[in-house]
Amino acid sequence: MPKKTEIRIAGLGGQGVVLAGEILGRAAVYDGKHAVQTQSYGAEARGGAAKSEVIVSDEKIRFPMVRRCDVLVAMSQTALEKNLKDLKQDGILMVDEKALKEPPSATTLTRFKVYKVPATETAETKLKSKIYANMVMLGFLTGITRVVSQRAVEKAIADSVSAEAKEDNTSGFRAGLELAEQ
Repeated sequence: MPKKTEIRIAGLGGQGVVLAGEILGRAAVYDGKHAVQTQSYGAEARGGAAKSEVIVSDEKIRFPMVRRCDVLVAMSQTALEKNLKDLKQDGILMVDEKALKEPPSATTLTRFKVYKVPATETAETKLKSKIYANMVMLGFLTGITRVVSQRAVEKAIADSVSAEAKEDNTSGFRAGLELAEQ
């Protein structure tokens, strides 16, 4: 049976959720899979709602929008509250631990596979900047789901960011992979 994974990465403008989705979609293509990536964000340049959706499939994708996600990455409390309703039963929920004001409810913990990821904290500690939290989360997502390969994501990072930003973004991604292995 062909495998299709629907992923939503949601957060606030300025957190790099669109970039993370673009890199994930590109990596899927590098792995020889079909992929579609869409994005939406509020009118505010920073701080408004933002999301990136990626569908990765072994065969042609007939509808380009995520209806019910298999994986939800929430980079903010607002993103969690707004998007949790679209996560499939037994889906994977990854939340940035530092961004949460309220922990997921007991119901959430039983309906989904929940990962509290220290993405922002790891980015601040290892890379001295929270702007790499998106790459830490992308590494964690890759390590847990194996929807794309490490090699493909690293190539997609190199092809998506400036030469100056490549090393730090790749380091953030690798830090996320390490968190997934723990």
